[in-house]
Amino acid sequence: MKTRKETITAPFAAEKEYMEYRIAEGIENNRKDRAVIHIQDKQGKPLTHAKVKITQASHQFKFGANLFLLDEMESEEKNKKYRDLFHQVFNHATLPIYWSDLEPEQGKPRFEKSSPRIYRRPPPDLCLEYCREHNIKAKAHCLVYDVWTPKWVPEDVLGSKKAYRERIRRLAERYQDQIEDWEVINETLIPFQSRNHALFKEPDYLEWSFDLAKQFLPDNRLLLNEATQWIWGKEFNYNRGQYYLLIERLLKMGTRIDGIGMQFHMFYPQAEEEAVTPAYYDPRRIYALMDCYGQFNKPVEITEITIPAYSEKTEDEETQAEITKNLYRMWFSHKTVESIVWWNLVDGYAHVHDSGWNENMYYGGLLRHDMSPKPAWNIVRDLITREWQTRAELFSGDTDQVSFRGFYGSYDVEISVGGEKVNRTICLNNRNGIRDFTITI
Repeated sequence: MKTRKETITAPFAAEKEYMEYRIAEGIENNRKDRAVIHIQDKQGKPLTHAKVKITQASHQFKFGANLFLLDEMESEEKNKKYRDLFHQVFNHATLPIYWSDLEPEQGKPRFEKSSPRIYRRPPPDLCLEYCREHNIKAKAHCLVYDVWTPKWVPEDVLGSKKAYRERIRRLAERYQDQIEDWEVINETLIPFQSRNHALFKEPDYLEWSFDLAKQFLPDNRLLLNEATQWIWGKEFNYNRGQYYLLIERLLKMGTRIDGIGMQFHMFYPQAEEEAVTPAYYDPRRIYALMDCYGQFNKPVEITEITIPAYSEKTEDEETQAEITKNLYRMWFSHKTVESIVWWNLVDGYAHVHDSGWNENMYYGGLLRHDMSPKPAWNIVRDLITREWQTRAELFSGDTDQVSFRGFYGSYDVEISVGGEKVNRTICLNNRNGIRDFTITI
């Protein structure tokens, strides 16, 4: 009889050869490039016989998680552990700006660090302070999300629009220079029953939201985000799926969308796992989907990841780790993807809905409730900080240059020649096209 791990990871095993080929080819072609470093003296004369040490300092690719638990746990020991572990692995963080929690009382937004505490909703100023300390890029989640509209917002169209306009104006005024990425709208394809505001039924609801965001955030990146089942599930039908058609319509209408967000929550009870998940873990289907959405020529963000373990049993945690390893490598390899964001980092602190639905049942964190690392944490950490890192020690010999092939990101460069030593930083970036660097000693 097959174990749970063998059963659930079977789609990966069935397409292992294809998966590994796409991963290896994609990472080499899409995440790395050749850099040349020329070495000269202060008069511009080429210098030879230089020793050069290359150490990658950061990734251009964004690896992240939500930062909802920053200083939110029950002990200072846990809060410190969370702070320490987050920046050791991640260079990207999703910040909560859910309107009903950010401004529960009209005109009194919870921006400052000293704001009244609301669980899983640390104030933006606190989050951004942490991000600055550790060179972490922040993303705001999100501007327009109807089910998190405060009760004080008028339910008519004009009243709603006026309130939203003021919300986005204030956020932009305070944070447009600190937060580059903004999720404009979220989960519009889910047929929630609690949507009372007339605005959300307007035909141009999405277009209006993006136009308003563009007005106040003209130089920021504006993103669309959608729920898992409308992307990866049965709804995927190449360019006939609902999310694809929605994006296509918006772009044809002239809506400015700078990035496409794709959630990946495996929110299925364990009893349904074997029947439901094979499609989600099929490498050919995953790559077909990514290739299809790549036709938009827009960056893709894997925005919210939950891979369930369902328990702390060894096999369950190892199954979560195996799934995570394969998905991360496939997503990282695809040229359209620019970020991968885990959702709930720690078990036991996930969202609990008023209806009683509890995300904690999935054990979908990378860390256990006591903050100890799960196998999936070790996988993610090792991929980002070890396997996908470039380090080299080079010698220029009789030439004035060295070259290396490395992952896109910033590098610390140490050069020793003729008894002199200098340290410099270079950035290998697939956006600016710079591949040749000159360092003067």
